[in-house]
Amino acid sequence: MDLTIKDVSELLNEPETTIKKWFQDGKIPGYKLDNQIRFSRSEIENWMMRSKTQKEKPSDVLDSKNIINLKSEKAKKIVAKKIGTQAFSLFRALYKGTVINNIHGTTKEDVIKSAVKIFAKNLSLDANVLTDLLLDREKLMPTSLNHGVAVPHTRDFLIPKSYDVVNVVYLNKPIEYGALDGEKVKTLFFLFASDDKRHLHLLAKIAHLTRNKETLEFIHQHPGKAHLLNFIKDWETKLSVPGLEKVK
Repeated sequence: MDLTIKDVSELLNEPETTIKKWFQDGKIPGYKLDNQIRFSRSEIENWMMRSKTQKEKPSDVLDSKNIINLKSEKAKKIVAKKIGTQAFSLFRALYKGTVINNIHGTTKEDVIKSAVKIFAKNLSLDANVLTDLLLDREKLMPTSLNHGVAVPHTRDFLIPKSYDVVNVVYLNKPIEYGALDGEKVKTLFFLFASDDKRHLHLLAKIAHLTRNKETLEFIHQHPGKAHLLNFIKDWETKLSVPGLEKVK
């Protein structure tokens, strides 16, 4: 599908002017059609996977001088107006999914097959078919992010649901996954979206989530589903509005 500058801006949580400048500077793949800048899902997806080594930008860091009390009605209205239906999208996808501990395997093929056998039924999908789709995507390019995290997903297949699903899998032992930083993978976020935009949005969120050192330390402690959901909900709240921090 074709994406506009506005689409990519919303997906990556960057101003439209920044996306346009990245395109003009050749930093992000795209093309011009009838003098309009357009982007393809597959190219943006691959670009995000290759760009996962970038460090946190200054805008990612919360400014303690600009804190809003989340308990106030004003904060709730700001969040609702700013991000609309994308609010807590990762939280909702994780809620629909499952958290699986101690998956055994020495290769990515073994791990993917073992994990899919567990959660395929919840997706109402055939485990063998889904495994083949996931491995086909891995052959195209490894879905590993840096720092021991991977996001297995399919190339074009979208789940026949009205919602998205993310299944988190913790490995018994780290495995080689073809990561750019050479680090072995120990945590996997299996991503299944119901449309292309939501797929890219969630992929960008997971990549953003796993760039933070403290977040990585938390994830690699293999938290249970309830603990992980609480963490993600707090993180997405802060991400939604720059400078927004929960006041206990």
